[in-house]
Amino acid sequence: MPKITFIGAGSSIFAKNLLGDCMCTPSLKDSHFALYDINMERLNQSEKMLQNLNRNLGGHATVQAYTDRREALRGADYVINAIAVGELIPTITADFTIPEKYGLHQTVADTLGMGGLFRGLRTIPVMLDMARDMEELCPDALLLNYTNPMAIVTGAMQQATGVKTVGLCHSVQVCAKDLLEGLGMDSTDVHWKIAGINHQAWLLEVKRHGEDLYPEIRRRAEARTESHDDMVRYEFMKMFGYYVTESSSHGSEYVPYYHKRLYPELKEKYNLPTTGYRNWGKGKAAFWQEVNEMIENKNLSHERSNEYASYIMDAIETNRPFEIAGNVLNTGGLISNLPEKACVEVPCLVNANGVIPTYFGELPPQCAALNRTNINMQLLTIEAALTGKKEHVYHAAMLDPHTSSELSIDDIVAMCDEMLEFNRDFLPMFQL
Repeated sequence: MPKITFIGAGSSIFAKNLLGDCMCTPSLKDSHFALYDINMERLNQSEKMLQNLNRNLGGHATVQAYTDRREALRGADYVINAIAVGELIPTITADFTIPEKYGLHQTVADTLGMGGLFRGLRTIPVMLDMARDMEELCPDALLLNYTNPMAIVTGAMQQATGVKTVGLCHSVQVCAKDLLEGLGMDSTDVHWKIAGINHQAWLLEVKRHGEDLYPEIRRRAEARTESHDDMVRYEFMKMFGYYVTESSSHGSEYVPYYHKRLYPELKEKYNLPTTGYRNWGKGKAAFWQEVNEMIENKNLSHERSNEYASYIMDAIETNRPFEIAGNVLNTGGLISNLPEKACVEVPCLVNANGVIPTYFGELPPQCAALNRTNINMQLLTIEAALTGKKEHVYHAAMLDPHTSSELSIDDIVAMCDEMLEFNRDFLPMFQL
């Protein structure tokens, strides 16, 4: 009976999706699900909801909320991480509002940019503390990280700890399907090949029965002239040759081309709202009402999703191989024209031996070059968190593609200082 620990289990609907997947998987359905969150109210809601779901799915598992993280981790076989460090208001909101004072606007701010930088700095100390507990209490456990900024958080764990860690995102498995269906093309029986970095991995091949679909994809994309929400990715495909995994809204802030004070019309041209993520908070009441209804719903059920977590654990438990797209350290040059310390997103084989990354080789040079502009910032953020050297915070911001394209060095330093001061309670590694 595996013990599956969910850290950040107050994310109730995400916990339902991942642990519900496990309850629907024969090799995992009798697991012990250990739930932990620092928010007791949300944790209790998740426990009640998952107990309800478990009853409706046959009652094979045990579900228990823990108030002590160490006890939740003790003896775990798998640890799912889905934490957010800092509340939406005021902490995450400040990731937007402080840069906006300097004229820097972001869309989601959880992967790169100033938001990604400070989310990473806030999260890494918490993750390193959890890693120390895991090394003591469940040294053989596999950590499945879902927390953004993916490459920064996962990369820090892989560089600085002995915890077996893979970073997981759902954008790879829906990338080709979303592209084809958006162009009115059939997405069945499609084989695809994707590699790069999280949120900027490249759809390098897409075929059906050996036929290359890219010529028709490019023709239809060029002919699609109406306004839509995938315009940045179409332009990437036109200019860099390939479609990327992450949405246009996300992907637009990882490059220097779209959020420009001198070109305010680009925001409307490419449908790039810069208030959407912050406005999520306005829907929290409806979100928690949905969770409360799940707790009471006698017919609450679940169908297994395409999230990787249950498939990874099932492959390890049964030794039935499964292929995923995993975020792993680029050890040995899995992608040969990206840095070895980079956290890259590549095909990985999973079986009883765990998660085994595969060698990919070179990306097209223009794709690798764009990835490296993101990797520079990611590695310097990790370096700042691990060394406690404030100058590396400045370096990360100065090398961030969006930030450096808009602001002077003096403004970047001033903005970093303001954000460091605002986040000082989360940043024990810096002497402020």
